[in-house]
Amino acid sequence: MRNYCNNTSVNSVERACKPMPRVIVIGLASCFGCQLQITNRERYLTDVLGQIDLRYWRMTSSEPLPESYDVAVIEGAVTTQESVDLVKDVRAHAKAVITIGACANTAGIPGIAADNFDERVSQVYQDLPAAAGHVISPRSVPDVIDVDFQVLCCPIEFDRFVEVLGEALYESNRVKPTRTLCGDCKRNERTCLYNQGKICLGMVTSAGCGARCPSLGRECNGCAGISPDANLDSARSIVERYGLSVDEFDRKLEMFNQTNDVLHPQDENQEA
Repeated sequence: MRNYCNNTSVNSVERACKPMPRVIVIGLASCFGCQLQITNRERYLTDVLGQIDLRYWRMTSSEPLPESYDVAVIEGAVTTQESVDLVKDVRAHAKAVITIGACANTAGIPGIAADNFDERVSQVYQDLPAAAGHVISPRSVPDVIDVDFQVLCCPIEFDRFVEVLGEALYESNRVKPTRTLCGDCKRNERTCLYNQGKICLGMVTSAGCGARCPSLGRECNGCAGISPDANLDSARSIVERYGLSVDEFDRKLEMFNQTNDVLHPQDENQEA
């Protein structure tokens, strides 16, 4: 196990050493874009890696998953029984679990297949390859295990990932924000896109990205997931008030939130 040392005091010549936090990075069903976001910041990546003992990262090594680690970072949706077993095993061993990106946190794009899932496989395969494993209706990682920290959006922001990783490493108990994105848009002093006849999901989407898309003139597509503070009925009434399609609003919501019980409270497409 790697160690790192820090001065115990400014004038002390003694150094206190302790093991570096052991970290693993796991990729499930996704495009791996969030992991690429991490590697794309080469200038700062070595600083991050210098603070941890990176034990496993499928994108960088073919080494097997170790038996012991402290923090697990998971990208991607759970789409096979093998993935269910994996994340449950990871939860049993890790002191902290971080989910990154929409696929891990909301089932994301893979979650679109959860609608009428039994029909989906035959639409793609005549005979399901054995390599696919035991496929199941897609779901988010938090639908399978408890997670400690989340990095939202599609793809993630590197700076936010580093911030959350630090919280996990140093056991932060900071309260997680639950506000919707609309407030951030107002703080950016941007004109509401509904005035331009555009359906924006900022009214119900979790904040944290700084409302980057609306700041660039693009509607929020909800990649951060539905906020716990969201009022969907009120949002739909506002859409209607602007003369826009409520059905279209709901359709847009499902792109990243197909498996969210808030949208489908009667659905039973989640396997135990």
